[in-house]
Amino acid sequence: MTHLFKSLAIPCSVAALLLTAMSAHAQSSVTISGLVDVGVYRGFDKTTQLGTIQRSNIAFNGVEDLGGGLAATFKLSHRFDLDTGLQEGVGAKPFWHGESTVGVKGAWGSVRLGRALDAVWANDWAYDPWYNFNRIASPAWQYWHYNYTSDRTSNNGSPEYGRLSNGVFYDSPSFGGFAFHLSGSFEDSIGPDGGTSNNLGLSLNYDKGPISAMLAHSKNSSEDTVTFVGGKYTVGAWSVMGAYDRSKFEGAVDAIAKVYTVGTAYRLGAAEFKLGFGRLDASGAKSKFLGVGADYWLSKRTSVYVSAGRNNPSEGASTTAYGVGLAHSF
Repeated sequence: MTHLFKSLAIPCSVAALLLTAMSAHAQSSVTISGLVDVGVYRGFDKTTQLGTIQRSNIAFNGVEDLGGGLAATFKLSHRFDLDTGLQEGVGAKPFWHGESTVGVKGAWGSVRLGRALDAVWANDWAYDPWYNFNRIASPAWQYWHYNYTSDRTSNNGSPEYGRLSNGVFYDSPSFGGFAFHLSGSFEDSIGPDGGTSNNLGLSLNYDKGPISAMLAHSKNSSEDTVTFVGGKYTVGAWSVMGAYDRSKFEGAVDAIAKVYTVGTAYRLGAAEFKLGFGRLDASGAKSKFLGVGADYWLSKRTSVYVSAGRNNPSEGASTTAYGVGLAHSF
């Protein structure tokens, strides 16, 4: 009889381990998402090519239930060029260029540690018809944060225009439509005046019903600054939006850029039409930008689109770009 109990103990312990593993699996998940995009376009440099108009990326998101209303999170996001299969900006940007964070979230909000978009760049996209995501037609892509980088030397000595490495990121829950977002780094670096400084950004957002608004400010470790104000109103199939951006590059001679953009989008069945205009004054050098485009959704995840943009500086020749592309999200 003792021998029988011993023989039964082995499969019972295995079953217990399997049940524990299955329980843990049910409390955690990993999802894969991203976008693949490619188009044929004539760029502002007057060359025609097959390549990226938007951004191709793949992301791994993980969540584990810790109990008590808490959950652990992680995100790893890689960007690449679909036409060649190469890493975007290979040789300069890190492999997990999009984001590489781990954190904890609960009813009080979420905290992430690692590399991610700072508080300004992570939230400004809502105030551009192309979500600051189209290098041909988007006035935001061309002009926003003109003299500001999140870190001047983040990518092996080259500037990083949106993401903060070695960062801490906090996103609050919504309070009656209001939420705030913080980003910063505890690591001091030497500024242009010889002193030490670090990165700190704050964004206050309102999203409720047809109204969306944002007020944000950020300072990098070189003491460059950016201030951003955005607003959007949606009624039926129409969305109208506008933004003001002021960015300052701290140096021997400070460079200040002021940007105004307005845009609209109209949804008609499976199609969406977009129009955007921007005006830039960068330390007296002025320029205007006009973007137009249309997306046609073949399904909830797949679209074909056309984009065109014209940059008209106060000095020098105007340049035009246009193209057609195909995008699929997953």
